[in-house]
Amino acid sequence: MATFSRLVRFLANDGRTYYGDAILPKGVTDISKATQAKVIRGHIFGKHDVTDQIADIRLLLAPLALEDVKTVRCLGLNYEQHAKESNMPIPKYPVLFYKPVTSLTGPTDPIPIHALAQQFTGLDYECELVAVIGKPCSDVPESSALDYVLGYSVGNDVSHRDWQLKHGGGQWGLGKGFDGWAPYGPGIVSPKLIPDPQNLRISTKLNGRTVQESSTGDMIFGIAKTIAFLSQGTTLLPGDVIFTGTPQGVGMGRKPQLWLKDGDIVEVGLEGVGTCVNKVEFTKEKSKL
Repeated sequence: MATFSRLVRFLANDGRTYYGDAILPKGVTDISKATQAKVIRGHIFGKHDVTDQIADIRLLLAPLALEDVKTVRCLGLNYEQHAKESNMPIPKYPVLFYKPVTSLTGPTDPIPIHALAQQFTGLDYECELVAVIGKPCSDVPESSALDYVLGYSVGNDVSHRDWQLKHGGGQWGLGKGFDGWAPYGPGIVSPKLIPDPQNLRISTKLNGRTVQESSTGDMIFGIAKTIAFLSQGTTLLPGDVIFTGTPQGVGMGRKPQLWLKDGDIVEVGLEGVGTCVNKVEFTKEKSKL
């Protein structure tokens, strides 16, 4: 399916935006370190070619343009230790919710905190493996589910616990769906480089201090099982983005609880993919509610 190794979308020095295959020095796997890429021509989810044209990367953008994204699905309570720290039972089925596509941003974009989200407490971080679907996927068995994956990224499912759990009427979307609350990237790594997504180190640093550190092996529903389940009766499409849950160490589960503040720097990382580093920025305008 994919001809690239490490897909990036970037602003080049010529002022144009390209899709490309990141060029990394030998032994380096963090896509955020890339300074050049081979330009890709064609459609990412159709026929495309990695050309020999090399462009300098001025800025890495969200790996997919918004017009190439279909949906943003997310799993809750998908790491065993995270479910325990949340004092919630281990789910029997994947806990599914959605984020708007407008929540997606790039690996270095600020995390904007709207005035509404500055009310109450509970602004939290969640490092997550992100799987991107590469071709239509319906009623697939777990044994072949990974064949439908375009690649893997790392993301931050930014959450506001009060809006998520206290003021959302039992729905999580309000507390997780603000603009810019799903930074991801720094690129999309082909499954040929990550044949086993259940054996990767995943972490979060807050202002340089490690607050989450785990392995994707702690997932309750692995990537293959998740895709197989989500495809039952619901067709997954090329460009569907799936945030697959967060490990233990979130601010809500700490004693004392640890909430994000204006100016905080959040870094999420995934082995074999790289890091996203985003600054929390409280907006100044007042809510009209």
